[in-house]
Formats: sequence, C-alpha cells, structure tokens
Amino acid sequence: MTAALVWFRRDLRLTDNPALSHALNDRQQIIPVFVHAPEEYGTWTPGAASNWWLHHSVTALAAALSKRGSRLVVRCGSSIETLRQLISQCGARRVYWNRCYEPALQRRDKAVETALEDLGILCFKFNGSLLYEPGSLQSGAGRPFRVFGAFWKACQRLPPQPEPLPAPRRLPPVAPDLQSVSIEALQLLPRPRWDAGLTQAWTVGEQAAAARLAEFVSGALKDYPTLRDRPDTFGTSRLSPHLHFGELSPRQIFHAINQWQAVTPSAGSIRATEAFLRELGWREFAYHLLHHFPQTPDRPLDSRFEGFPWSRDYLDALRSWQRGRTGYPIIDAGMRELWSMGWMHNRVRMIAASFLVKNLRVPWVEGERWFWDTLVDADLANNTLGWQWSAGCGADAAPYFRIFNPILQGRRFDPDGTYVRKWVPELATLPAKSIHQPWVAGAPTLRRHGIVLDRDYPPPLVDLSESRRHALEGFQSIKTSPRKLPPGRVP
Repeated sequence: MTAALVWFRRDLRLTDNPALSHALNDRQQIIPVFVHAPEEYGTWTPGAASNWWLHHSVTALAAALSKRGSRLVVRCGSSIETLRQLISQCGARRVYWNRCYEPALQRRDKAVETALEDLGILCFKFNGSLLYEPGSLQSGAGRPFRVFGAFWKACQRLPPQPEPLPAPRRLPPVAPDLQSVSIEALQLLPRPRWDAGLTQAWTVGEQAAAARLAEFVSGALKDYPTLRDRPDTFGTSRLSPHLHFGELSPRQIFHAINQWQAVTPSAGSIRATEAFLRELGWREFAYHLLHHFPQTPDRPLDSRFEGFPWSRDYLDALRSWQRGRTGYPIIDAGMRELWSMGWMHNRVRMIAASFLVKNLRVPWVEGERWFWDTLVDADLANNTLGWQWSAGCGADAAPYFRIFNPILQGRRFDPDGTYVRKWVPELATLPAKSIHQPWVAGAPTLRRHGIVLDRDYPPPLVDLSESRRHALEGFQSIKTSPRKLPPGRVP
C-alpha cells in the first residue's frame, strides 16, 4: 500500500467525497491534508465571516477523521511548496483532490498539478461540489448559456445523478511524526471577538449539515414554494454555508429531496421538489457563468454598464446601508441580520441590493464586497450572479427598470412586521400598518411609541420616486451604447 495525499479544500466532509473515496478504492495509505493559503484566492481573499466558518468546519473535519482512526495534517503556506514538503516527508506518490472552480483557484490548481507531475507524482481530480461540471454544458449554438431557463432545461435532460458515496467507517492511521500546526494557528477567528451572533445562530460541520438537511426535508420543504420568500418565518433551508464549504454535497441534497418526494407523492410535493431543485440549478448556473466569464466578479457582463453614471459621492450612503440605517425598515432589518448572523434571507438580499444600486446608485461592486466580507455563505459564483442580477448588468438579469419598492416588499413578505420587529427593535411597538413606513405615522403617534425620528430611527435616506427616476435616467443614458461580447472562454 503506497502513501497518497487527500487534499481537502471546499469539501470538508467524509460522505460523498469523490477524492477520498477514490483514494481508498485505490488502496492508498491516505494522509488527509488541509493547506491554508488565503493569498492564493487573488483579489477575493475570504472575508471575516467566511474565515469564522472555516475555522469551525476544519475543526469538525479533524474530529471526524480522528474518530475513524486518522488525523488531519494542517499546514499554512504556499500550496505547491507545502505539498512538495509533505510528499518528501511521507513518500506519497499520488495526490487526490476535488476541483475548485473560482478563476484564481483554478490557476493555482493547474500550477500545482504541473509542479507535482514534474516530480513524477500522479494527480487525480474529481467533481465534488457541483451536480454538473461548469464547462460541460453549452447551448445549441455551441456557446455558454446566458439564460437560466434554457440552462436548467439542458441540465434536466442529462442522466440522473448517481447515489452519494458513503463515508468510510475506518481510515488508516497517519504517522505521528508527520507534523501539523494547530487550527488556532491559522488565525481564522476574529480579533477582537465579535462573533457571538454567529456562534448563537450556527452549528458548523458535516454532522450539523446533515441534521439541518434532515430537518428541512421533514419540515419546511412541503411549504417551500409559498414560504420561501417570507423572512418572517423559517421557510428556507439555510443550507447555503454548509454547501459552500462542502460539508454537504449538492448530490446529497438532490437525492434527499427526491427521496422525500417519492415517499410523499402529491401535486404539492412535486411543486416543492421542483421549486427547491430549481434553486440548486441557479447555483449551477452561477458556476457555469463564472467558468465561462471569469472577469464578472469585477466587471459587468453587460459591457454597457461600464459607463453607468453611478453616484460620485456615495460613501455616507454606503455606510448607512451597511449599518442598517437607511430609514427603510425591511432593508435595515436585513442589514442588521447580516451583521449579527452572517446571513440574510434571500428575498431581503434582493431588496437591499436593489436599493443600493438603483435608489442610491452605489456601484454594485461595493455591495458585492460587503456581502463577501460579512456572509458566512459568501460564494464567488453566487455572489457575483446575485449582484449582477440585481444591478441589471448580468446574465438573465432583472430588467433594469425593475426596482424593488422596500415599502411594498415589506408589506407583502413581512405583513405583520415580525421580521422588522426582531431586527429593528426600536420600531417593535408600531402597528403593522405603519411599521414599514414609520415616518407617515406622524410625530405625535411616534412619540406615543417612544420614537423620535433622527434620534431613535432615521428618516428615509432618499425619496423612492425621485431616486427611481434618477436611476432610470442613468440607464437611459447607456441604453443605446453598443454591447460588446465579453471575452469569455470558448466551450
């Protein structure tokens, strides 16, 4: 039995882990390795909330390996140099890993593969984080898809997903003389500690991910089509951070959802299954776009938006948005939820993003960067797709004239004000009819509830009608500009 490294990255689990399973099937003496090299992410180094999650996820993985007789070797530094050192120290002749699809990490992995093959080391790479390889699908014209509906139909015509791979019951021991640094030495936790809200909101790791999936399938899934847009109730899965860090594979989710539908056959279960799997499809679409258009985290897919007349003096407005002080309660609730738990309900993400880029005319990349630093599920493909969709400059984007009205959105999706009362407690005693528009209640009424505008809660940062008009004028100014085909990869 020869030694082999299994290089863990965004696949921090033992179940349905193709790299791990293939290494064991090849009868290798496996050495599980995690290398912390944040500089290799290029300009998209993981943010503070992501690092918090990573600390606890790697800790959970190390514990799971230990229970099975192995251990995780943790190192910090250049991936190429670290893997070379480990190969020299343990005599490994093979390295197994599951692919990453972010542009900078793809370049890193190619460089690692070339360097290791020069040493005579065999590299084995697998898809462990997507249902479909992002370069495997193309339109009838032989080009990347830019419309989600057509992309998802093409996915559904592909062969069924294979069953998830089981986790190994036992693993071979790792030699005690192979050194590892402590996970604490990676310095992933914030200093000073501000993560009490994250700790209260989340349980991290593969075991927690499986429990959350089971809870969702047996509970909220049946009402997903009707409740998923309601931030005032637990109508979504909240699986996104577990999925991003690979504590759970999309294939596990796919089969769990379909198995539930099979044992509870009804028109309602079919609708729920289709609705939820469609959201998995959007994640696949995001990676498809990132693969073919790797410039989009920083540049609009629709080149006309390179010339959009964004506001020039927007820092104060941006800070008010970041702090949840815009004067629009549904937005402020979302931004405070984000700061506290590192997560925000998807409907509120869309409302908050629309307000930033259209009503405040702050460049979409500013919001993208803020979400990147504060979300525990910050994912380059999803974050890019979401912000370009909201700004109207991406693939299958919302039409630019679609500008969310936060008052109407609040009334529709948080009709009793439950969500706002939780995250904007200074408004908690207001009746539902005025909680999404507190300034219209009038100063006497607000005082009876102990609220003084500008002291306890800010007035609206901008007028919705006027700011909408300015946004549409800005779009009109670039509407006739020629679109340039982005320099995406050719399939």
